[in-house]
Amino acid sequence: MGRWEPDAAERLRLAARDLFVEQGFEETTVAQIAERAGLTPRTFFRYYPDKREVLFAGSDQLEEAMAAAARATAPEATAWDAVAAALTAGATMIGGSRAWSRQRQDMLLDHADLQGRELTKLARLATILAGVLRERGVADVEAELVAEAALTVFRLGFAAWLEEPGDRTLAEVIGERLDLLRRL
Repeated sequence: MGRWEPDAAERLRLAARDLFVEQGFEETTVAQIAERAGLTPRTFFRYYPDKREVLFAGSDQLEEAMAAAARATAPEATAWDAVAAALTAGATMIGGSRAWSRQRQDMLLDHADLQGRELTKLARLATILAGVLRERGVADVEAELVAEAALTVFRLGFAAWLEEPGDRTLAEVIGERLDLLRRL
């Protein structure tokens, strides 16, 4: 495939993913990723600041989708209903490949800097959701508490989904955890 072929960012993401699985995260270089994608390292850096960020590709879209889902709930919906809609949107977006999600999670667990980046992205997402709740008229303390609790549900539901052998969707597992927290 030539360098002028469309969707360079996606080609780079898929090439990186394959190489990370084949030879390990640390062992994979930007030059190898670019070569596998049929691009140059310079092109790689037009899309990603470093190879770590490839693992977090789509974070902006995830934030937008979750915020939009929370905003789209009926005006009379509770803060929990708004974050439930956000969690469902997020789970639907990232829950497509349990096998890749497991491999990605293993990479994160093996690298403290990747774990830190993941936690930073989750914290940003909680801040965004709290902001959406404030837009909906939820008081500051309640907005922050519900948003942080929702991201804890998301994180724990994601971990449970990776571990379970069944074919339930990520949205189902997270919804179950959110219902449990509501009952508690």
